[in-house]
Amino acid sequence: MTHDISSSPHAAHPHAATRNGSGLMLALLCAAQFMLVLDVTVVNVALPDMAADLHLDRTALTWVVTAYTLCFGGLMLLGGRLADALGARRTLLAGLALFTAASLACGLAGSAPVLIAGRIAQGVGAALLSPAALALLTTSFHGPARARALGVWAAIGGTGSAVGVLAGGALTGGPGWAWIFYVNVPVGLALLAALPAVVPPRAPRRSGGLDLPGAVLVTAGTGALIYGLVEAGDGGWAGTGTLLPLAAAAVLYAVFAGVERAARKPLMDLRMFTRRPVLAGAFLMLVATGLLIAFFFLGSVYLQHARGLGAMRTGLVFLPVAVAVGAGAHLGSRLVTTAGSRATAVGGMVIATAACAPLAGLGAHSSVYGVLMPGLAVAAFGLGAVFVTATTTALGMVAHEEAGLASGVVNTFHEVGGSVGVAVVSTVAAAGIEGAPGTSAGFGDAFLVCAVAAAGCAALSAVLVPRGKPETGGTMPLH
Repeated sequence: MTHDISSSPHAAHPHAATRNGSGLMLALLCAAQFMLVLDVTVVNVALPDMAADLHLDRTALTWVVTAYTLCFGGLMLLGGRLADALGARRTLLAGLALFTAASLACGLAGSAPVLIAGRIAQGVGAALLSPAALALLTTSFHGPARARALGVWAAIGGTGSAVGVLAGGALTGGPGWAWIFYVNVPVGLALLAALPAVVPPRAPRRSGGLDLPGAVLVTAGTGALIYGLVEAGDGGWAGTGTLLPLAAAAVLYAVFAGVERAARKPLMDLRMFTRRPVLAGAFLMLVATGLLIAFFFLGSVYLQHARGLGAMRTGLVFLPVAVAVGAGAHLGSRLVTTAGSRATAVGGMVIATAACAPLAGLGAHSSVYGVLMPGLAVAAFGLGAVFVTATTTALGMVAHEEAGLASGVVNTFHEVGGSVGVAVVSTVAAAGIEGAPGTSAGFGDAFLVCAVAAAGCAALSAVLVPRGKPETGGTMPLH
C-alpha cells in the first residue's frame, strides 16, 4: 500500500536521509519487504511435501496459500492508517516482530490448524510492515533520491517471485519444507536489531481514528468468498456449503460499503471506484494476480503430484516463468507510454489467453518442457505487462493528491486477487489434487478457466481501460 505522506509536517528534511545513512536504511527496508514478497511464492513449491508430512487435504493446502494473501491484502489499508496514527517506525517494528514469530510458528507446525493460524499471523504482520516501510521510505528520500529508492522498492516484487520459486525448491528438497519459514527468523531478528538504529523516531500523524469495523468486514467478506469457492470443489456449486458462504460474503461486502460511507475516516474511500482509471487498474490487478498465483499453485501440484518431479526440479521449471514476469513488466512500462494503457492491457491479456489455451489439454503425459513451461512463461510475460499497466493507469491518470488512495486500492486488489485465483483453480482441479499420485484429471480444466478469465479480461479491458497514456513520473510501486 502507498499513501500520500510526503507533505506531512513530520516529514524529514530533504537531506535527512543522506545524513542518516540512506543506503543502509533503504537496504534494510527492502530486505524486510523482500521477505514478505518471497512468502507469496515460496510456499507453492513446498505444498506437496507439506501435505505428505501434515496430512493436509486440498482445502487445507488452499488455505495455506490464501490465508497469507487474504490477511495481507485485507488489512493493508488498516496497516497504513496505523502507521499514520501510531508512527511508521513503531508499526514497522511491530509488524516485523509478528511476522518473524509467525514464521517460527509455521515452521514448527505439526497440524493444519497451527500452520494456517501461523500463515494468518504472517499476513497480519505483513499488512503492518509493508505500508509502514514504504511510508518511511517516501518521507526519508526526496527528489531524484526518492525516485531511485522507489525504483529499487518496485524491483523487489519481480525478483522476489523468481527467488521464491528457487528458494522453495532448494529448501524443500534439502533440509525440508519447514525451512522456507525458518529462514525468515534469523533475518527478521537481525532486522529488528538493526532498524531502530537507522530509522529515527518521528511524531505520528494523527489520522482522526481507525476504521476497525471496516477492516474486519472487508477481510471477513473476502474470507467467506474464498471459503465458498473452495467448498464448491467438494459440495458442488449448488451445495449449501458453497451458497451460504457466498451469500454471507455478499452481505458482508454490502455492510462494509455502508460502514465506509458513514465513517468519518473510512478505511477505503469508495468514491475512488467512480474514477475510471482506478477502477480499471484495480480490475486488471485482481485478474492478473489471480492468474499468476494460480499458475504457481496449479503448476507446483501438477508437477509434483501428477508427474512425480521433486521440489528442486519444480522450482527450476518455474524460474523462466518468474523471469518472464519481469521481462513483460519491463516491456509494458515502455508500451504504456507509447501505445497507451488500453492497448497494453488488451495485448497482455490476449498473450496470456493464447498461452493458456494449449494447457487446457494438459494430461498425465504432456511435455513439461515443451508444453507446460513455455505456456506458463509466455502467459506470465503477458501478465507482467498487465501489472505495469494496472499500476500506471490507476496512479498516472488521477490527480496527484489522490495517488495515495488509488495506490491503496490497487495494492489491496493485488493481494486479494491471489487468494481468489488459488481458491477457484483449486476447486476446478480438485479431482487431480485429491487423487492418487499420477492423477492429472482437472488440471486441464483449471487452465481452461484461466484462459477464459484472461480472454474475458481482455474483452472488458477494451471498454473499461482509458485510451490515454498515463503519467509515469509519479508512479508509486506496489506495496
